[in-house]
Amino acid sequence: MRDGQRLAVIGGAVVAAATVVGFAAYGVMHFGGGDGDGTGTVAAASGTGQDDSAQQDGPPAEAEVRETAAGFLTAWEEGDARAAAALTDDPGAARAALEALAEEAGVTDLTVAAGEPEEGTVPFTVDARIAYRAQGERHEAPFGYESELTVVRSAGSGEPVVHWEPSVLYPGLREGQSLATGPLQRRADVEVLDANGDVLSAEEFPSLAPVLADVAERYEEESGAFRGRSLNIVDAGGEVVERLQRLAEPETGQVPTTIDPAVQRAAEDAVAAEDGASAVAIEPSTGAIRAIANENPDGFNTALQGSYAPGSTFKIVSASLLIQEGLASAGEPHPCPKFFEYGGWRFQNLDRFEIRGGTFADSFSASCNTAFISQAPELDDDALGNHARDVFGLGLTWEVGTATMDGQVPTQSGAQMAASLIGQGGVRMNPLTMASVSATVQNGGFRQPYLVPAEFDGRQLAQAPGELSPAAAEELRGLMNTTARYGTAAEAMAGLDGDIGAKTGSAEVDGQERPNAWFTGYRNDLAVAAVVPDSGHGGEFAGPIVADVLRLAG
Repeated sequence: MRDGQRLAVIGGAVVAAATVVGFAAYGVMHFGGGDGDGTGTVAAASGTGQDDSAQQDGPPAEAEVRETAAGFLTAWEEGDARAAAALTDDPGAARAALEALAEEAGVTDLTVAAGEPEEGTVPFTVDARIAYRAQGERHEAPFGYESELTVVRSAGSGEPVVHWEPSVLYPGLREGQSLATGPLQRRADVEVLDANGDVLSAEEFPSLAPVLADVAERYEEESGAFRGRSLNIVDAGGEVVERLQRLAEPETGQVPTTIDPAVQRAAEDAVAAEDGASAVAIEPSTGAIRAIANENPDGFNTALQGSYAPGSTFKIVSASLLIQEGLASAGEPHPCPKFFEYGGWRFQNLDRFEIRGGTFADSFSASCNTAFISQAPELDDDALGNHARDVFGLGLTWEVGTATMDGQVPTQSGAQMAASLIGQGGVRMNPLTMASVSATVQNGGFRQPYLVPAEFDGRQLAQAPGELSPAAAEELRGLMNTTARYGTAAEAMAGLDGDIGAKTGSAEVDGQERPNAWFTGYRNDLAVAAVVPDSGHGGEFAGPIVADVLRLAG
């Protein structure tokens, strides 16, 4: 403490006893600026020979003011909140506030020095340090201020006590307010990086705005970001009323992603041509997401979280199931009648076409509905859902690194089960899941799509318990290649060379005049899917979007 201003208690600070025996337990205390020799000694109240009854009336005498202030400030300085609070007229509130000062504000190494009393009011200074943690390490910062207390007579006992109010703790504090350390910023500064290590921005890629915000918030801790630290006056709800002192400056964090800026740019340009369009691009060999695009970046994130019937694009999964079950083979004859009734429903093909004497490859490339519906009687109700999950990973929980809907293929029966085979019924997908379906075929096995590399935060990616046999994978690639070169996807895929495959889809929606257009395909090590709601045929409206992105896959 400062020389000449320290409050001291001679003979030991038996503070807790003060409320029982008055202040006689205290010996002589010292205030700076006393008479003559500067000690200003004052005898304890019960040893002065004064009339005790007289001291119970009117304001406390100067000796009482000095002694009560000394007891309170000394107990506070020594960290004994209970004893200090016992010397106030509101022990409960005082103790809570004093304890919070250490616990919430991190006040430590406290030194309190009193000035001269004046009409019952004692000014004092506080010299302390604020302990706080930054980036996992403990730090301290100096903290000092001036305040004052007032000694009054207790309404109940008549004893001199400190009149408790929040401003005793810190000048200007009001009821319900306290001191606390907290973040300097409400949100951390987190940079989200592309696959090249450059910063992605919503200004350059508007479609990524919601994804970038989600990734930055989700990975704040792993990014190494620090919001900074400050000492604040806060209200009862913890909201900052006033920032008193900056303790540590914020630091920017970084989160890596798999976004390829060239592919992202192409996807954003492609979806801009169709209202409500969305697309996702995936690298089949790894599952890395290379692009996420929504024509309306301020709307719902359909690309990752949409939940739509995928129409005939889902026939890729159904074809895989039929091949596995021995119910279809690319080069073998396969029925494609105009109509097929099952479960009380009469199913038909677009424009009621039929293929006579054709193969399963012919039916697949022409997107024949009845070629799939006709096999429904041979399947168990849960066969499609199990196959979609076990081989294509659809319906598993994907740890992508941002919010996603990972596909739904519920167990249904009768006509609804049959409808699921052509991507209707209860089947629900989005561009992410349908791009993954194409990626699984091209790669020959499921790789869970991811945006943030798993090694960044140590999470486990989903693993499909089953697998495509090499023969089945080759057969599916052949079916999709035939569709891309000669079938319903040929017009959109025209001019693309290399290892290509595609499938179109047009999903009917109740109450909607036009179907949702779907298209999914791959070229070499890039798979893309797109949906254009309420538009028309998949090859016409969604196909060009996918093809424009695939042109980058040289």
